[in-house]
Amino acid sequence: MSQDVSSPEPVGPGAAFFDVDNTLMRGASIYHFARGLASRDLFTTRDLMRFAWGQTVFRVTGSEQPEHINAAREAALAFVAGHDVDDLVSLCEEIYDDTMSDRIWEGARALVQRHLDAGRPVWLVTATPVELAEIIRRRLGLTGALGTEAETVDGVYTGRLNGDLLHGPAKAVAVRALAGAQGWDLRSCSAYSDSSNDLPLLSLVGDPHAVNPDGDLRRYARNHEWPIHDFRKHRKALKVAVPAAVAGAVAGAVALRAVRHRKALTAR
Repeated sequence: MSQDVSSPEPVGPGAAFFDVDNTLMRGASIYHFARGLASRDLFTTRDLMRFAWGQTVFRVTGSEQPEHINAAREAALAFVAGHDVDDLVSLCEEIYDDTMSDRIWEGARALVQRHLDAGRPVWLVTATPVELAEIIRRRLGLTGALGTEAETVDGVYTGRLNGDLLHGPAKAVAVRALAGAQGWDLRSCSAYSDSSNDLPLLSLVGDPHAVNPDGDLRRYARNHEWPIHDFRKHRKALKVAVPAAVAGAVAGAVALRAVRHRKALTAR
């Protein structure tokens, strides 16, 4: 029977693949990004609520039903439609420094560093927008990032996606293609995730790890004697972590706009 363990030595000459949300970072990176945009008046509270609700249904249920995936696709990046790519990337940099950098789990950072110290490539593989994933990658000194890609025309986001969300089985497909292009033996590669949705990716490599796992992944990891790393101090509270993140995002935007509205009335 497996148990929570400290990090073993990196296995073989292959690469390491890390999920972002709740694996490398506390909470969902896209929520932190959305809150940052809302605080800068780049979209409305209604937009934020619609986005948050669509993402919550998808993430909490973990559903692979077509209607839920389609809803998540539509909500994922629609809120950036019409915005200039360069402007949003610059804002991503600001938002990361302001609200996201201190959410990186120190334990997960140590796992990453062990691979880097061993000379292994480390890639992020995440459903979050690739522009945001690239910023996280650069800040942490990683090798590369795979993420959900937004469609652009003449340097402006259309609000549609190029292809599918990089979620669930799509991550395994992307990593297999990357490993083939780089000549990596997947049996010598490592992968880290918190979610049972990522079992296709974790099962693809020779060295899978469960990090802050949900219940299904924890059970699967124990049954298959995978290493488990848990950096959370309050597991009970984290059972509602995603809904709380959404509530915080919506409440924060509503409160911010209420304050601004009061200031505007006072100024009249």
